[in-house]
This record gives sequence, structure tokens and C-alpha cells, in this order.
Amino acid sequence: MWFILSLTAILFWSGSDLFSKIGSKPDDKYSHWKMVMAVGTVMGIHAVIELCRGAEFQLSDILTYLPVSFLYILAMILGYIGLRYVVLSISTPICNSSGAVAALLCFFILKETMSGLQFFAVALVCMGIFLLSVFEKRQEDAERMQSGMVPDRKYTHSFIAIFFPIFYCIIDGLGTFADALVLDRYIGEESANIAYEFTFLLMAVFAFIYVVIVKKQKIRLSAEKPKVLAGVFETAGQFAYIYALGNNAIVAAPLISSYCIFSLVWARIILKEKLSWKQYVVIAIAAIGIVILGMEG
Repeated sequence: MWFILSLTAILFWSGSDLFSKIGSKPDDKYSHWKMVMAVGTVMGIHAVIELCRGAEFQLSDILTYLPVSFLYILAMILGYIGLRYVVLSISTPICNSSGAVAALLCFFILKETMSGLQFFAVALVCMGIFLLSVFEKRQEDAERMQSGMVPDRKYTHSFIAIFFPIFYCIIDGLGTFADALVLDRYIGEESANIAYEFTFLLMAVFAFIYVVIVKKQKIRLSAEKPKVLAGVFETAGQFAYIYALGNNAIVAAPLISSYCIFSLVWARIILKEKLSWKQYVVIAIAAIGIVILGMEG
């Protein structure tokens, strides 16, 4: 069951990646806060729906799950900021190496186990993510040299270009590890998910106060459709993810982190871009790892 849930999370989170990138405008310095507003609102609506369906939840669950919620939301805000500075194909593979970070933490600290074949599968997924980011960077540099374009330094070599995805990776990895720990000992998946969604809703309220009331920015819903879609996909992915992690954290975490590869595929299909043969090989390597994880789970 955890494997099906993991694939569901991959599908929706890759879509969230795509729409988040479309909705992240480089010339809008409040874009990331508007994204928080959209995602938090959708999550809040879903949390209310779950409560109406009789889901188990207490207000104290918000405090119990708050350390995990804080890490996840902080990582996502950094990720949304980063999408204004770097292309999705570079940012996402770096961000989603967090699954490997979480798996190592689970292995060394929680003493969870993996078979030799599962270690091999995790290595394939991580190698696929790393090689994909390398090939994407080389391809982008080659295209820029061919066209004679000299990009703004902050989009390539400056620290700001890699600061956000790298810190996303570290913080999200810590969040995933903390998630596995809390779900295993202190709170159920259903209650944890609702607590996380209500915490995100609270962040959306703060973002609205800051952007609309304090900074006097106008929000046009017609212009924010990609952000709303990102919120819907993010919420659906989170719902599947929390249950997958509760069932098999050490393998589900690196498996779900491979959704960045599918994000690239959707970007190519929707934006009519093409993959190089090297990228196809890398995706195949990661796919082999995913199949092995599914068979061994």
C-alpha cells in the first residue's frame, strides 16, 4: 500500500512543482508569500473537509506536530523563493535530494533497516537525481553560449542561485526525519496531516496580512490560477505522502523524492521542450530504482 501512496504523492507533487514554477514570477517579490496564501487556503479547506468526515483530531495535535510543520513550511517557503531565481530543472533535483538525507537519518539514528537491494535502489534514485541536475546545468550553459546570452550573475554563479534549493534540501530532510519519528511515537497520520494543514492555513493568514494589509498589494485571482492549482496538487500529494511515510518511512522518503524527475517530464510535455538521450538514460535509471523499491516494499 505504501508503494501506491508513494506513486500518488509523486504524481501530484510533480504537478505542484510545475504550477509553482509557472506561478513564481521573477519580477514579483511577494510571489512566494502569495504561493503560501494559495497553498495554505487549499490545505485549510481540505482539513475542514476531513473534520466533517469524522477524522480524529485535537487542537493539541497542532502543537505536537508543530516542529515537523515548521520544518516543512520553512523548506517550502525557501523553495518558492528559489523558483524566482533558478530554473525548475536545476532547483528541483537539488531540493529533492532531501529524501536521501532523511533515509540516512532514519538508518543511523532510528536504526531502521534496509536490505542490500533496497540500498542499491536508493542509490539508483539518488544517482539519477544528481546526474539529472548535472546534465541540466551543462545543457543550459551550452544553450546560453550558443545564443551568446550573458545571464544575470545571480541566476548562475552567485550564492543566491544555490542557497535556496540547498537549504530546502537540508531542512526538508530534517523535516522528513522528524516526521518519521513523530508519526512512529506520538501522533497518527490522519491527525498529523490535519495539524500540518491548519498550521499552513495560519501561515496563509499571516501572509495575507503582510502582503495585502501591510504592503498594500492587490491580489487578482485571475492572475493567480497557477498558484491555486499548485495548492490543490500540493495538498493531494501531502495527503498521500503522510500515509506512505507512516507505513514505510525509510524507503518511501527517497522514493517520493524522485518526483523531481517526473516534474521535468511534465515540464517537457507541457512546455514542448525536449529531453536529451542522457536525460532519458537517467530517468530510466531512476525508474529501475523505483520498481525495485516497489517489489521489495
